[in-house]
Amino acid sequence: MAIIQKVEDAVKNIKDGSTVMIGGFLGVGAPLGIIDELVKNAVKDLTVISVVGANPGGNFDIGKLTANRQIKKFIGAHIGTDPCLVQQYINNEVQVEFNPMGTWIERIRAAGAGLGGVLTPTGLGTEMEDGREKVTVDGKEFLLYSPLKADIAIIKAHKADKFGNLQYRGTALNSNPVMATAADLVIAEVDEIVETGELSYNEIGTPGIFVDIIIQGSSLEEREKIFEDLWVKSKKLR
Repeated sequence: MAIIQKVEDAVKNIKDGSTVMIGGFLGVGAPLGIIDELVKNAVKDLTVISVVGANPGGNFDIGKLTANRQIKKFIGAHIGTDPCLVQQYINNEVQVEFNPMGTWIERIRAAGAGLGGVLTPTGLGTEMEDGREKVTVDGKEFLLYSPLKADIAIIKAHKADKFGNLQYRGTALNSNPVMATAADLVIAEVDEIVETGELSYNEIGTPGIFVDIIIQGSSLEEREKIFEDLWVKSKKLR
């Protein structure tokens, strides 16, 4: 059963040197409140597993961690939307492990399922081969990618009941459900907390057995205002 905590208390579980999965895609479905608290605490030397670096232009969601130089290693598919992360990578100030996007999500899924890795032809004949075993199955060659697991996953959902069952909304679910299966500790930031039993079984995207801590984040309306200010009023993708 999950416990409900204030964000400042939950973030104390994230220590210097932790490996942290962060849900979301370009800020959509990202645990913005938890990220802001991480920046405030200045936890450093983090290995961050997230699909992309930041909302275009940086200085938003994960980009705040980059700008504050809290990331030691980034494991994802793309960093080009985050100028700070790109520059730190060029300057050899941060390690980046690139993955094809589909392979990246399957590596997390493999960790959650307790599998030994992912076999895929994606990356054959490229630098993705470096340090990876080649496996032949039925005459076809594959690369073996190891599972991706984290100490802590910080994820975002629309609603949580008090047991920890999570409901997602639209495309904001993206990488969040699979990350919830592949970390030792799962912290979920949500728009709304409801009583156990209020969520229909077919609305639940992550069963509460996977969730350790629930954080009351900004409301849906407040979150929409954040993105309105970012995208509409500025008339640009920052």
